[in-house]
Amino acid sequence: MAGTPFALEGKELLMERALASAGIAVVYQDPDLGIVYAENLPAHLEHAVLPGGSDADMFGEVHARNLETLKRKVLETGTPASTEADIAIDGEMRTYEIKVQRVTLGHEIGLLSIITEITETRHREKVLKSLLRELSHRSKNLLAIIQGIATQTARNTLSLDSFLVKFRGRLQSLSNSQDLITDSSWRGAFLVELTRKQFAPYWPESAGPLPVTGLNVHLTPNAAVHVGLALHELIVNSATFGAIAGGAPAIALDCQETTHGDRKAISFTWTETLPNDEVHEFSDNSFGRIVLERVVPSSVNGKADLRLTPGRIEYHLLIPDTEFEILKRAPQQVGGV
Repeated sequence: MAGTPFALEGKELLMERALASAGIAVVYQDPDLGIVYAENLPAHLEHAVLPGGSDADMFGEVHARNLETLKRKVLETGTPASTEADIAIDGEMRTYEIKVQRVTLGHEIGLLSIITEITETRHREKVLKSLLRELSHRSKNLLAIIQGIATQTARNTLSLDSFLVKFRGRLQSLSNSQDLITDSSWRGAFLVELTRKQFAPYWPESAGPLPVTGLNVHLTPNAAVHVGLALHELIVNSATFGAIAGGAPAIALDCQETTHGDRKAISFTWTETLPNDEVHEFSDNSFGRIVLERVVPSSVNGKADLRLTPGRIEYHLLIPDTEFEILKRAPQQVGGV
C-alpha cells in the first residue's frame, strides 16, 4: 500500500523477482558506455558481461556500432530511444528489444538499457503476416470465381428469377466447400466430406447412403472448391431432370488412383442413369457444361470428359497429384447426408 513503511532491501528483492519473472534485463552504463551494473541477463549473455565491458561483449561489433550511435544521441538529447538486435545463439537466431534512456544517479549521468527477448513475438508477427498474405490471395481467387459464376450464369439465363435461383445455388455450393476448407485451417477437404456437403440439400432420405466408393483423398483448397462446383452442377441437374428428380437415384461416384502423363493422379467418376432418355441441362453452351468441361479441369491442371448418351450421364475428371494427397482408406459407402 502506498505510504506503508517498507525496508529498502525488501523493495530491491521484490523488484529483482519481478524483473526475473518478466524476463526483463537491465544494464547501467557510464557516459563512456562502460558497463557498471547488469541484472537478470539471459545466461547466454550474462557470461559475456564484466564490469567495464561494452555492448560489443554482449551483442557483437556490428550491433555495438549501431548501439553506440544511438546511445550517444540519447546522452546528448535526453530523448529515450529503442532498437532491436538479432543474435545467433547455439545456431538459433534470437531477437532482443533494447530500450535506452538517460538517467541521473546522484550527480552522475548514465544510461539505462532495458533488454527484453522478443523472438517469439517477432515469429508470431511473421506467421500472421504470412497468413494475411495467403488470406488476401485466396480472397481474390474467390472473388474471381464469384465474378465468373455471376457473369456466366447471367449469359445462360433468360429471366432475373432464374438467374437468382441458379446464382444463389452456386454461391451456396462455393460456401459449403469453403466451410470445409476453413475448418481444416486452409489445408483443404476430404472428398467424401465434400461430396456429402454438396449432396445435403438434394439427396432424399429414402435413398439411403450416398453411393461413393474408392479412395477418400484429401484435396487441396483449390481442388476442393472446383470439385465442389462440378459436383453442384451434376447434382442440381440430377435433382431437376435426372435420377434424384425421378425418386430412385441411380448415381455412382468412384475415386481411383491412376496416372496423368508421368505423374500420379486420381480419376473421379460420376455415373448416372436417367429416368428420361434425353432430358438434362448440359446443352453445348450451358454454364454447367462450361464448368465441367473447361473451368474445373483447367483450374486443377487435369482433364475432364463429359459423356451424354441416351439415358446416361458420365463425367470423368482426372486430377494430378499436385492437387491431392492419397490416404490409405478402404473403399466405402458414405452414410446418409
